[in-house]
Amino acid sequence: MRKNTAFRVGNVEVSSGKFLLVAGPCVIEDLAISVSTAKRVKKAAERLGVSYVFKSSFDKANRTSVKHYRGPGLGRGLGILKAVREEAGVPVVTDVHSWEQVEIAAKFVDMIQIPAYLCQQTDLAVRAGRTGKPVNLKKGQFLSPYDMLKVAAKVESTGNRKILITERGTLFGYNN
Repeated sequence: MRKNTAFRVGNVEVSSGKFLLVAGPCVIEDLAISVSTAKRVKKAAERLGVSYVFKSSFDKANRTSVKHYRGPGLGRGLGILKAVREEAGVPVVTDVHSWEQVEIAAKFVDMIQIPAYLCQQTDLAVRAGRTGKPVNLKKGQFLSPYDMLKVAAKVESTGNRKILITERGTLFGYNN
């Protein structure tokens, strides 16, 4: 796997040694909150001289309880993310949970994110890589950093070298 390759996420350059802030509400609540958050974080990032990508999920499929709010769903959620990009002028990223969602999401977002609990899913990683979009792989808490090289290789096998890995910590036992 090649390291330290510069690439773009929307209008933002990503490269080694350059801080990238990927932030936003865990799950999309509505358009107004999403746009307001993106604008405020963008302003703070500009003040600090750091690059910024807005992140929020159209569906939080890994909620602890089936009763918890999961988000507005694929269609409405991707529409909100597209509006955030246009109104706030920032690149956007969202999670995908199945290979069927990848191509649909790629039409609306600047980067595809694979959640930590799904990071080893080969079909998901390969489909994300084939879009040609940058792919943010969230490291599963159950994996070592070295294991993530194998996950990144799945994306890279498609010829896509626009890969980010987000550290999520490590679990050492129950309830940690």
